[in-house]
Amino acid sequence: MGPERTEMHKRHVPAAQETPGSAPAPSGAGGRGSNACCFCWCCCCSCSCLTVRNQDEERTRRTSHELQAEGIPNCEESPAPTLEEVNAWAQSFDKLMLTPAGRNAFREFLRTEFSEENMLFWMACEELKQESNKSVIEEKARLIYEDYISILSPKEVSLDSRVREVINRNMLEPSQHTFDDAQLQIYTLMHRDSYPRFMNSAIYKDLLRSLTEKSIEA
Repeated sequence: MGPERTEMHKRHVPAAQETPGSAPAPSGAGGRGSNACCFCWCCCCSCSCLTVRNQDEERTRRTSHELQAEGIPNCEESPAPTLEEVNAWAQSFDKLMLTPAGRNAFREFLRTEFSEENMLFWMACEELKQESNKSVIEEKARLIYEDYISILSPKEVSLDSRVREVINRNMLEPSQHTFDDAQLQIYTLMHRDSYPRFMNSAIYKDLLRSLTEKSIEA
């Protein structure tokens, strides 16, 4: 029994000696670890937040640039508008959209509001209506869908769910009239929302003033 007690005593003594000595170490290490961890976490969090924020801003700038410069056809060729034409644009939206010069001026305004895709979609639908070749119609319909209907496109136009369902059904057998409902909805949107602002914009007023001054000088 004596040797066993002695051996047990020897085993407990180091344990007892290690406990007081080791207690401050975890506390100190824990304190330093906690502070260091907190410091690192704050820095990492700040860096991560800044990185994400910068990436989002860059993505926004890149998207805006792409909408203006990538995949967008040039404006329609047309002679310079006359004073009579420009005055007629104020009479109705239909008269504005009737001439290439009117569409070009309105499209320039839409570009400043980052909604040029509405005009591009409307024009693409007009082109589709002129096609008669079945394979060409199918290809153009697919491109219109990818460019302006797909939710993955940066040029997606705003359409309600009913019209989207109609388009999806029509895409099973594309025709010249696949996007008629959508085209009408976008035309109405431009008429009610963008057209009044265009009439009060510097683009329209400057053009009207310039032509008026030229007519007076003549």
